[in-house]
Amino acid sequence: MKNTFRIVSFLEGISYLLLLFIATPIKYLQGNPEYVKLLGMPHGILFMLYIVLAIVIQKQMSWSNKTLGIVLLCSIIPFGTFYVDKKYLR
Repeated sequence: MKNTFRIVSFLEGISYLLLLFIATPIKYLQGNPEYVKLLGMPHGILFMLYIVLAIVIQKQMSWSNKTLGIVLLCSIIPFGTFYVDKKYLR
């Protein structure tokens, strides 16, 4: 389960960065919303999967509620999922 969470965490982080730093600027600077439409749904699914897996894996990893809160908070901060991988999953 831990390895699955690491993979989802990595993919969620990449999709968030692509959405935030590539798709959104293209949408607003060039008026082309296609990239946001293309990346939005996969990112949303990965985000929800990240949240669910973090809650499921909490017991296995012996995380306190505070640690779980940090892990969940990191899902909305750019590069946060990579911090979680380095700090809590390795």
